[in-house]
Amino acid sequence: MITNDHELRSDYRNIKRLFMEMTYAQLEAELIDIYERDIPPAPSDMTRLTADANDRLMREDPELRPRDESGLPGGIIFLKHDMPSILVPDIHARLDFLLSVLLRRDDKGEPALKGLLDNELQIICLGDGMHSEGRACKRWNAAAKEFFDGYRGHVNMDEEMRESLGVMEMVMRLKNALPGNFHFLKGNHENVTNEEGNGNHPYLKYAFEGDMVASYLEKFYGLDFIREYYQFERNLPLLAVGENFLASHAEPAYPYSREEIVNYRTNPIVVEGLTWTENGAAENGSVAFMLEEYLGPLYGTGFYLGGHRPAGPLYGKRAGGKYIQINDPEKFIIAIIDPSKDFNPDEDVIEIENLA
Repeated sequence: MITNDHELRSDYRNIKRLFMEMTYAQLEAELIDIYERDIPPAPSDMTRLTADANDRLMREDPELRPRDESGLPGGIIFLKHDMPSILVPDIHARLDFLLSVLLRRDDKGEPALKGLLDNELQIICLGDGMHSEGRACKRWNAAAKEFFDGYRGHVNMDEEMRESLGVMEMVMRLKNALPGNFHFLKGNHENVTNEEGNGNHPYLKYAFEGDMVASYLEKFYGLDFIREYYQFERNLPLLAVGENFLASHAEPAYPYSREEIVNYRTNPIVVEGLTWTENGAAENGSVAFMLEEYLGPLYGTGFYLGGHRPAGPLYGKRAGGKYIQINDPEKFIIAIIDPSKDFNPDEDVIEIENLA
């Protein structure tokens, strides 16, 4: 029987659609399994996944992520200009937050995860995947007692690491599956060894979180995992450049040129300045310089978005209203940026419901 070209094209489209549906169902199931799991991920599985994520980050498209002077992927991601972007601020071990972003449906009834797979959407996380915050204050205090006892008991820390490592497992699986459409920027909490240096500073807030996590991972996950994960953090980009916006974890402390950020691996001051800047500590004009430097003629209508410090009720404004801060540890706040129209924070920064 002779099949005409129309029938062949129709068969191909049906097969492609079926494959995409199967891929979506499989990836959705994997992410839900992570959310529903009641223990931290297995050390061997997490080590392999982190190694795969490092391999993926090292092979990012040079058109999207220019190489530095040594040939390694640089610190800037140039986003696709022809599709909407969802910006997700500080996650801080909230598995339900990240899963809700992925399951949230758009005006056409399509979940964001499917939009990623269909190459119709990109998601940019603004860093700080690990370390739960105020909601888990009592758990941190209980886990501190476990830490000082050498983790002979560790039920509270197990729960923290189930959430923290679970979020990063989701992040890595998404990055490995959708490298061109899913991006995770480095935040100040991407510091698994709790080091001082390379743009990082040790962390503590409710207890001794930085030391507690480093000690737990060394005891239960081992040095091979720590080496891979430390490198994963080093491989994360710092700045995302869209059609009409910029995004980094924190407000830029100083005006940074393209060359400085691309070569971030040898510029710790750039790492610190895009991940640790306190509100009110940025040099005047830094945001304006960055917008003009990276957006060109669109800088006048562009905005710079970040997280790092809480802002509310939905967002805060800094730098003459050009820096939009969207972090709320108690709510699920995201920004949706459509390249076909000017960004309006009053309409495009929203609170989403918990779908987990």
